[in-house]
Amino acid sequence: MSTSLHDVYLARQAIKPVAARTPLVYSLTLSKRYQAQIWLKLETSQPTGAFKLRGATYALSRLPKALRERGVITCSTGNHGRALAYAAKQLGIPATVCLSSLVPDNKVNAVKAMGSQVWVVGRSQDEAEQAALEAVSRDGLCYIPPFDHPDIIAGQGTIGLEILEDAPDVDVIAAGLSGGGLVGGLGLAARTIAPHIDLIGVSIRDGAAMHESIIAGKPVAVPESESLADSLGGGIGLNNQYTFSLVPKVMTQHYQVDEAFIARAMIDMWQCENRWVEGAAVVGLAAACQHQLEWQDKKVVIVVSGNNVSTDTLTAVMALSEQARS
Repeated sequence: MSTSLHDVYLARQAIKPVAARTPLVYSLTLSKRYQAQIWLKLETSQPTGAFKLRGATYALSRLPKALRERGVITCSTGNHGRALAYAAKQLGIPATVCLSSLVPDNKVNAVKAMGSQVWVVGRSQDEAEQAALEAVSRDGLCYIPPFDHPDIIAGQGTIGLEILEDAPDVDVIAAGLSGGGLVGGLGLAARTIAPHIDLIGVSIRDGAAMHESIIAGKPVAVPESESLADSLGGGIGLNNQYTFSLVPKVMTQHYQVDEAFIARAMIDMWQCENRWVEGAAVVGLAAACQHQLEWQDKKVVIVVSGNNVSTDTLTAVMALSEQARS
């Protein structure tokens, strides 16, 4: 089963009681700094502080009563787990979230605060996923993947609908690329409606699983390491069924960014917009700086995907941003 534009419209109706329609705002100061018309799609306005609430809500809303009563389980780098826990609480569904030890404490605590059961397992997304799948077999729970599922993709696609409703003349959309749910979903919606749009996916330098998998022609595992954009870490799943084939169809360009440029982009967002956001939220700006993207006179939407950032990360940002400017 693949995802269609019709599915995205269905998702938009289904998620309204839980997920917000987020604002698209123009940034004069960032526009001057990056010499383009920079607009910010503020997924930080979601109740959980990140875009993942859209897909998680739609996936849960589609479950039959019997599966809701058994409960759900997922693995996550943080934001999907928090989103699933929040949506499950709103819908009265028991939830368990598996996280690796690389997930920052602030995100672990945020998931726990939603009332879900939390398991910290292994040092990678793949190990956390394996623990979740074992629980499915052992306990009969329903697995809700973080990205590789038609309902998750459709839910994230609602971002694309909103962008085109608010900015029908957009030229470029830039978003973080990890498992492919965000880029795949919003790309499916936006580029089906407006094929001229340049959709840029941006990965971290160390751990670009989707990028490496596309090059290899099949899903591959990649080593994971700590990053300011920690929510972009993790593999795409060696048995990936949906996003691996979808992303290359909708993404027009891909860039990888280094930690120092992620830090610089986070500082820029703070200085220009008075917003502290997580590294994954500004990798589009990091790519523009590091790769000197020519956006002059173009209308560019940056998907500001989340603001769940720890104080330890902010300290590291200050140090790394100096490297990018030197």
